[in-house]
Amino acid sequence: MSERPPIRIVLADDQSLVRGGFRMILNAQPDMEVVGDATNGEEAIACWRQLRPALILMDVRMPKLDGLEASRRIFKQGGNGTRIVMLTTFDLDEYVYAALRAGASGFLLKDLTPEQLVASVRMVVNGDALLAPSITRRLVERFARRDPASTTTGSLSVLTAREQEVLRLMARGLSNAEIAERLFLSEATVKTHVARILPKLGLRDRVQAVVFAYESGVITPGD
Repeated sequence: MSERPPIRIVLADDQSLVRGGFRMILNAQPDMEVVGDATNGEEAIACWRQLRPALILMDVRMPKLDGLEASRRIFKQGGNGTRIVMLTTFDLDEYVYAALRAGASGFLLKDLTPEQLVASVRMVVNGDALLAPSITRRLVERFARRDPASTTTGSLSVLTAREQEVLRLMARGLSNAEIAERLFLSEATVKTHVARILPKLGLRDRVQAVVFAYESGVITPGD
């Protein structure tokens, strides 16, 4: 059996020390490879077009074009095969929510440990999100309004009644195990439902599902 190819990563940050430090940490892992770097959002988009990495670690604040707008443009141009994790020195809810709306799968502070960085990369590439759905719910309840121009692409009509139930419980921040207990299902069955819901709605992960549920009116703040 052949080994899986390494996780291809692009680093987008205007600070050379950040890029150099992250590159050293990630390239030391046998399953990771930094294939490109960028100093601004325009370069990040160019790297994505040329290299099609599995993951971009994207700084929020960069010259010429910031990381949030670069992320929006990448996903608008068909970048759903690439995960984006936002980097910042500021732990502010406004940035986190804006990152989620831009399509990010997570949010990291730059002072994280090497172990946290490596674990976070593996989590995201494996399809998980770096923010718990319960945290996402808090953010969405604080900032979200129903928006007919929402970036989500799916329609509830593509979901079965059971899948809609699972989506509502996901949006309330329940884990797969908690959903299984609530609906009297096995955890494996819940995982299967989640795996079907995301592509049907054009979503990348559970965090995006929470944002979709609130902004489409499936669930409202206080439910």
